[in-house]
Amino acid sequence: MVDKLKGRVAAVTGSGQGIGRAIAVALAKEGAKVVTNNRRAGTSGGDAETTAKQIRDMGGQAVPFYGDVASFEEARQMVQKAKDEFGRLDIVVNNAGADAAHMVWNMTEEEWDRSVDSYLKGSFNCIRHACVLMREQKWGRIINTTSVERLGAMGHCNYVSAKAGVVGLTRAIARELGRYGVTCNAYAPLVATRFTLSEDAVSGFKKRYEAGLITKEQLDEYINLDPPETVGPLIAYLCTEEAGDINGQVFDVTKGNISIYSEPVKVRTIPRKETLWTVEELIKLVPAKLLKGYKNPSPAQPA
Repeated sequence: MVDKLKGRVAAVTGSGQGIGRAIAVALAKEGAKVVTNNRRAGTSGGDAETTAKQIRDMGGQAVPFYGDVASFEEARQMVQKAKDEFGRLDIVVNNAGADAAHMVWNMTEEEWDRSVDSYLKGSFNCIRHACVLMREQKWGRIINTTSVERLGAMGHCNYVSAKAGVVGLTRAIARELGRYGVTCNAYAPLVATRFTLSEDAVSGFKKRYEAGLITKEQLDEYINLDPPETVGPLIAYLCTEEAGDINGQVFDVTKGNISIYSEPVKVRTIPRKETLWTVEELIKLVPAKLLKGYKNPSPAQPA
């Protein structure tokens, strides 16, 4: 146990197992008191109490909270739990979420809502309630979980949309809360979990390789992943005093490598002219000027 986060209180959603558990333990090792969370007790593979007990057994302080943070009210109750138990809340790590993979023509409204509500709305819910305390304290750290798949993936339009939305949410919250000493960053983990190593996930990676959407090197990387504990140090660091000037950024943790994504920027422009562009002009100019070197990631296939 060391003390970089001594005196801080953290809530980590979806921390009954996997990445969430690894993060909760990493924060506790740095001295943070932790509220662990998952939807219900007795979940196969571990639950919020399992993780809280692991932290207590190593000399830390932790309490479980069972609830679905996709619910605005249950997210409020989790934040209140932190305040009631430990007197404050300094750190929120939004990790919880549920996926339902289908191609868009087979996806149901319920499957769309399940993913978007859990990942995107759940992150908003926790931030909304926690930021009230953080503004008063003039200190806070919010870490959101996105994914490399936000850049585009097959069979997961709900998940991709939610994770892309998390990045937009992160940038917005960073700008709204930064003046109060509260930072908001996101990271994209690619580690071994039930989700990434499931039969469906591995099959999906192989289909993307066969379709030419990823390289052989990427395929090997996706199906030979490191354990969840590899993300812990980065998340703990982003919660320290020393990381107080890092705000609105998106990181990646893959195979022990830590990367940072660039901000979206305009790369080419067709200069304005006096009259409106014609469609005929754009047919010539867009491919030649704006899309120079562009390749369609999923071109139409022969009938």
